[in-house]
Amino acid sequence: MYLVDSHCHIDQIDIPDLLSQAKEAGVGHMLCVCITLTDFPKMLSMVQPYSYISASVGLHPNETVEQEPTAKELIVLAQPEKVVAIGETGLDYYRTTGDVKFQQERFRQHIHAARTVKKPLIIHTRQAREDTMAILRAEKANEVSGVMHCFTEDWAMAKAALDLGFYISFSGIITFKNAVEIQEVAKQVPLDRMLIETDSPYLAPNPYRGKTNQPAYVRYVAEYIASLRGISLEKVAEHTTNNFFNLFKGAKK
Repeated sequence: MYLVDSHCHIDQIDIPDLLSQAKEAGVGHMLCVCITLTDFPKMLSMVQPYSYISASVGLHPNETVEQEPTAKELIVLAQPEKVVAIGETGLDYYRTTGDVKFQQERFRQHIHAARTVKKPLIIHTRQAREDTMAILRAEKANEVSGVMHCFTEDWAMAKAALDLGFYISFSGIITFKNAVEIQEVAKQVPLDRMLIETDSPYLAPNPYRGKTNQPAYVRYVAEYIASLRGISLEKVAEHTTNNFFNLFKGAKK
């Protein structure tokens, strides 16, 4: 079986046998996602030796910086072959209070960069449904598509993202007892538009909730979705793997 962890931060995980554990769990590829540009060179250098690890470049909406990155700067950083996506980027009104215009402009710069380099977007959105979709539409993000990562919204937003050509990715949150709304969304998202992820080291799925997450645990996400939909684990693995490589065309299987 071949699984893909479509969103992880392995540069932030201190587990000596992380890669071997992932391999044992059937994880054949993982995407290491950038959240701070200052750490990007170190992250890229760390994953460079591994053909089965891809990278992205972007600045998380909640990160504080002295100087906002321009689309031109992001375009330059996105040139290495290892970089298959722009992000994570988006809007997060849960952690940020007051003026959020800086997030919105940062988001637009990332979309412009993605359209220029023709690489998909990795979208983070929390308590910002209307603004997220409005900016994606206004900036023509449908030209490059992308993924709504760690999806925690309702079916209406999932449908709106799907209509823009985006994929929906589910994390370990889906295994939590109180994640009923997300579980319902997972039952409805077409299999050919679904991804799975860990967002490790955060959000470990049951039975490891509260512990350090790692790419090996993406298998629990796949198993839970298979159970929800009444299909085989192999079918979930096959579809989510194919979807990943269809979206992130620069990634090497």
